[in-house]
Amino acid sequence: MNGAAQATWDEEVAGHPFLRGLNPDFLRRIRDGTTPRTYATDEFLLHEGEPARHLFLILSGKVALELAPGDRPSLTIETVGAGQVVGWSWCIDSQRYEHDARALKPTRAVAIDAPTLRAACEEDPVSGYALVGRLLTVVADRLANTRLQLLNSHCG
Repeated sequence: MNGAAQATWDEEVAGHPFLRGLNPDFLRRIRDGTTPRTYATDEFLLHEGEPARHLFLILSGKVALELAPGDRPSLTIETVGAGQVVGWSWCIDSQRYEHDARALKPTRAVAIDAPTLRAACEEDPVSGYALVGRLLTVVADRLANTRLQLLNSHCG
């Protein structure tokens, strides 16, 4: 990685709120597993049921997390933006995404390769535990938002 790429990585990835404050050695372990991505409006980052190959750090833009219940219209359970993450399913046994994620406007993200993340967590269990704790907060928030959406759709 050249100096300019290193500076960008340090600023945008290591400085991302989800990763900020994690052990620098842990962050170095995941560096080679990161890929910058851009998504146009209405382009999907991931689809429910697909293998969970990445965790996405959202750098800019907006992403709708959606459930598509068969023959009904998609239900947006949450909208996320810069500083948030999408794709936590890489760390559970099924390793399948639990919902769709669609860009609502042009979106910049960094995709972190799931095998790289799992290896980093195994090599540095303390940092891995911290990362999974952050993911659990994301999952709990998404579950609460899903519950509210379902209540609103049935009671509204």
